[in-house]
Amino acid sequence: MKVVLQRSKEASVTVDGETVGQINSGLVLLVGVTHEDGETEAAYLAEKIVHLRIFEDEEGKMNRSLLDAGGAILSVSQFTLYGDCRKGRRPNFMAAAKGELAKKVYDRFNELLEEKGVHVETGQFGAMMDVALVNDGPVTLILESNK
Repeated sequence: MKVVLQRSKEASVTVDGETVGQINSGLVLLVGVTHEDGETEAAYLAEKIVHLRIFEDEEGKMNRSLLDAGGAILSVSQFTLYGDCRKGRRPNFMAAAKGELAKKVYDRFNELLEEKGVHVETGQFGAMMDVALVNDGPVTLILESNK
């Protein structure tokens, strides 16, 4: 699995002009799933994300986790994270998991985040989505489950 994490002041996902997910302070996660991913990868990243110390404390240092800060998550499925652009001019998405597996892993990942006490909003799996966000910092990190 691969996640692009962005600390945000506010964010939303719109599908066909309708807002389907929205948060205030917290994290926007763009989530990609590859063929080998399952429960282990989803659990590893969920644990890592909620405890990552990337929110500022009283002294302005990044010492607080999402759980400490009381933020929410906007999770958006993003198969294009597995786009390979090394050859030609059109990305190859062969490394991205097929829809059925990707949805299963993505849904489980979001459940694991919720089980850790985080409010999770999502986009709509497989839909064309408009994602709006005010990046806080900006703080943007890329996390991967592979070792």
